[in-house]
Order: sequence, then structure tokens, then C-alpha cells
Amino acid sequence: MQLSGMPIYYYICEQCGFCFSPEIYKWQLSEFEKYIYNDEYIEFDPDYKGTRPKGNAEGMLKLFKDKDENLIHLDYGGGDGLLSETLRKRGWKSSSYDPFVDRETEISELGHFNLITAYEVFEHVPDVIKLMSQITSLLTEDGIIIFSTLTSDGNIKINQRIIWWYVSPRNGHISIFTKKSLGILANKYNFRD
Repeated sequence: MQLSGMPIYYYICEQCGFCFSPEIYKWQLSEFEKYIYNDEYIEFDPDYKGTRPKGNAEGMLKLFKDKDENLIHLDYGGGDGLLSETLRKRGWKSSSYDPFVDRETEISELGHFNLITAYEVFEHVPDVIKLMSQITSLLTEDGIIIFSTLTSDGNIKINQRIIWWYVSPRNGHISIFTKKSLGILANKYNFRD
């Protein structure tokens, strides 16, 4: 595989360890389509189409095995909606929304949910404050957010070249969190773990 010839730099916050790419922060949707989310994306993230959404759905079915009738679920950043489709086949009230896929849908049209999942989403978003604002606008007062992302604690060091596999603009990983930076983000929106 050849290099793209486009250097992408990451910056790290010395206080909380949040690592991000300011260059990509400025990108328009057309640039994400051209450089990341195109026909070749499957080569860099082969599990996103089937393996990951099906596995996450199975995990949720186990976690909420006796509570699913009370749940109104949204899979935020759900791609083509396979996770929600899998849950609906098992009797869940589940919807999928992906800002990249569902461009014609206004966030305000979605309604409110008492369970929102965002599996492997946070690292793909250039503006995490906007992401949290959108998610919290969809959550009921007693709602739960379940998300997954790897944390960089011990994998990224200030003033050293980033060699951790998880940090990669080609697979869309442009916002990388530490446990501390996730805690700061959660506190800003009054969440607790």
C-alpha cells in the first residue's frame, strides 16, 4: 500500500492527554468521503460491516435480557443500521442514526431514547463537543449511554512519534481519548460511570 502523500499531524493536550488532528477538524463532508469513507474503507476496518455490529447486538441482548421491552434504543453512528436491525428482529424498539449515512435526517426529528449506543464512534468524530451535545439532546432524563473506544493511556507520549496502531487517519481515528479526557467530557455533560 502506498502512502497518500498527505501528512496528517496529531496534537496532544498536555493536561488531559486528548489527541486530535486539527487538519481533519476543518474537513468538509466531501473530504471525508474522498479520503476516508470510500470504497476502500473496508480494507482498513473489515469488521465494521458485519462482525462488529452483530457482536455488539449479541452483547446488548445478554446485558439487557429481561429489560428490553422497556428500552427505546438508538444506535448513534450505526452505519448501515445492522445492529438496530438485529435487535428489532429480536423484538427491540431500536433505531439507527449515522450523521454520515443519514444526511437528510435532522437530529431533532429522531425523538428521545432511554438507551443510546455509540460503538466505535467517538474516535471518528472531529468535534466531540458537538457529538456530546447531539447525543445528550436525544437522551431521556434517566437515559443511559453505552459507548466504546480504546483509550490511549500509556500508548501515546508527548514529544514522541505516535506509533500506536489505533491512531490512524485512514481508518478514521482522528480523536483519541485518555481516561482522564473522557472523564472531563463526561463531567461537562453531568454523566457518571
